[in-house]
Amino acid sequence: MRFKSVLRFCSPPARPSCQDSVSYKLERSLHCSSLNTETQRSVMKHYSIACSQQGASTLVLALFVIAILVTAIVALVFGHKLGYQRGYYSMQNETQQAVITSKESLQELKDLRVSHKIATNEVATSKQELEISLANLKELRENQQAIMVENRQVAQLNDLYAEIVSEKGGMPLQILGAKIEPLPENAFEYGFDIGMLASDGKAKRLNPTLTLLDDDDFVEVPLEPVSYTIEGVTRIRGRFTMPAGFKPLQIKLNLKAAGQEVEQLYDWKLGAKVDNMPLSLLDLPDVDESPIEP
Repeated sequence: MRFKSVLRFCSPPARPSCQDSVSYKLERSLHCSSLNTETQRSVMKHYSIACSQQGASTLVLALFVIAILVTAIVALVFGHKLGYQRGYYSMQNETQQAVITSKESLQELKDLRVSHKIATNEVATSKQELEISLANLKELRENQQAIMVENRQVAQLNDLYAEIVSEKGGMPLQILGAKIEPLPENAFEYGFDIGMLASDGKAKRLNPTLTLLDDDDFVEVPLEPVSYTIEGVTRIRGRFTMPAGFKPLQIKLNLKAAGQEVEQLYDWKLGAKVDNMPLSLLDLPDVDESPIEP
């Protein structure tokens, strides 16, 4: 606005006389020079202010950019540090877990090796036992076959003897052997070998009776089975329990077969007791004395 007024002020006035014109031109020239100087100063001042304002804006902008950069750098550094710490702790935990897992795996591997070694030894032992069992089985089969052959020969020989004995009137009913073994809990096991061969060579029915005797009373021992078939030699085996408070003095065996009757008395004599109940007659140990004597 000031600049326009100055230009308007410098516009040419009305035309005067020659002298006045000269002096007017001179004054105008001086006045215009002074006005130009002031204008330049004003322009320079405005330019300086504009430059100052522009410099201040640039400085603020630069400071703002620097602040953003510093904030970004701080955030980047803080995020990197935080991420590094989290990653470090996570890596440390994973490393510790990996170490623990590795130790457990090593222990499991050791256990597996020990188990494998034990299993290998057991397999080797089982293999040896199997070989021994197969060898024993083979030997048993061979022995069984030999026994079968021997039994067949004995049976043929018995048949021959039975035929000869039958032709000579047969073999009468008789007791070939007798024995009673003591067992635990006041039990006893008896065994009697009976021989008989009829003159006609046929099998006959045998009815045995076993009785325990004391001074005033007797107890009949129940036998199972009640009767037997006899053709040559028959074995009577069984067990019984002594009645409570009964102390026999004698034991009587009565046999009946094919119209023949045999009776044998034995004196009761108790031998040493057996601690454990045997599973079968073959498992019975031999005692020093039999409880019966003929």
